[in-house]
Amino acid sequence: MALLISFIFILSLIWCTSFLLKKFSRNAQKKQSLSLPPGPMGLPLFGNLPFLNPELHSHFTTLAMTYGPIFSLRLGNKNAVIISTPSLAQEVLKDKDIIFANREVPIAGKLGFYGGSDILWSPCGPEWRMLRKICVDEMLSRSKVDSFYHIRQREVRKMVNSLWVRRMSQVDVGEEMFMMVLNSISTIMWGECGNEMMERNLGTEFRLFVEEFLMLLGVPNISDFIPSLAYFDLQGIEKKMKRLVKRIDNVFELMINERKREDDNNKKDFLQGLLNLKKEGGDAKTPLTESHLKSLLMDMVIGGTGTTTNMMEFMLAEMMNNPQIMKKAQQELEVVVGANNIVEESHIQKLPYLYAVMKETLRLHPLVPLLVPHCPSESCTIGGYTILKGTHVFINVWAIHRDPSFWENPLKFNPERFMKSKLNYSGNDFNYLPFGSGRRICVGIEMAERMFLYLLASLVHSFEWKVSNGEKLDLEEKFGLALKKKTPHMAIPTPRLLSQALYE
Repeated sequence: MALLISFIFILSLIWCTSFLLKKFSRNAQKKQSLSLPPGPMGLPLFGNLPFLNPELHSHFTTLAMTYGPIFSLRLGNKNAVIISTPSLAQEVLKDKDIIFANREVPIAGKLGFYGGSDILWSPCGPEWRMLRKICVDEMLSRSKVDSFYHIRQREVRKMVNSLWVRRMSQVDVGEEMFMMVLNSISTIMWGECGNEMMERNLGTEFRLFVEEFLMLLGVPNISDFIPSLAYFDLQGIEKKMKRLVKRIDNVFELMINERKREDDNNKKDFLQGLLNLKKEGGDAKTPLTESHLKSLLMDMVIGGTGTTTNMMEFMLAEMMNNPQIMKKAQQELEVVVGANNIVEESHIQKLPYLYAVMKETLRLHPLVPLLVPHCPSESCTIGGYTILKGTHVFINVWAIHRDPSFWENPLKFNPERFMKSKLNYSGNDFNYLPFGSGRRICVGIEMAERMFLYLLASLVHSFEWKVSNGEKLDLEEKFGLALKKKTPHMAIPTPRLLSQALYE
């Protein structure tokens, strides 16, 4: 009997091995016949996952030098395709936009955004269009952004005063800017009561929360690529994200319950607008749920604070490392604003050089260097290669913005290139895509532009900036869903304006 069992086992083993080899051969032949993009060999089961460099934007750029402007990686059970040229980006984001308008929600995204029921992750369809319309109507349209100016003005002046109080001493510029943006966003979201919560100690803690949140969204998670291992949460991403979301959810619950108790439909902030829409029922086919409401609050908090602060640090650091650029921007401000006056948003349209500084920073340090991955709803052809349904498609905007075939001296920070060019970030020119393109282009461009320019103009006009040791600032980048400076931006502000009263 034992001999018979051994014989059956050996036969079964031979059959399984033969079956797997045939299946592998068929898959290889199928892939070859489909003409998939080239790419490096990977390991069984894990594919190329073990070989990924944490700095994915520069890692993918290096791989493109070997495998070409469109190449593929196998990440566990998933296929990934990386695109690094404007023409291929146009095929994905414009020519076949509807096919690539969806995203596969990672575990961190599902946990962080209440099942992915937000603008960033929702599949393209009635629900996503409803959420997008709500955000534009209630917070991000030009008229709404205009109406929030008094909030931005107050918070910018509070920040300038805080820097003046600590003049001639080293400050964490990123922390100052984060507090300003956080206070502005929280007031817009849920009124003045939000400002009472965001005192400096809580704001510092909240900044760490946002940084970790964005980092977890950008880390390749083994659980996403090999679902059979998701139970083990090998990198602890699920555990960490649950902990983070619990903390912010407590804040959301507090604000929502307080507002429901007040039952005041006349308030004009974002939260009240959402609650009114939820109470009215909205579109019967796509009603606004509690998860939608919280996920939209999360979109505004994360998108409004972390990315703005990161970009502001890059902008100011680049100007400090290029004194002639700083001087030219300050001269423009002195002509338009005056040395005995403070910056108002009405000045912004008259500052073309500062606008060019912002655009050049967005070129060299794009907010989301790989955009949020697109996921085709059906197999299609891009650049002569087959892109299979469900593939993770990354647009390497960081590489496109540094392509020497289009950009002269691409690694040099040179705002002048935008003084001579009509390039903008509307998503219509695929050499320059800091906010993406197509249906899923960033919905908050108007708000971001106002915040960037007003904040930068105020910092540069009100103070001279230097580092304590007189050396250049380190501009090394750290990859995440949003790109950030690897080291904190520490600098010393010295007042420039003629009257002390302008700082009070």
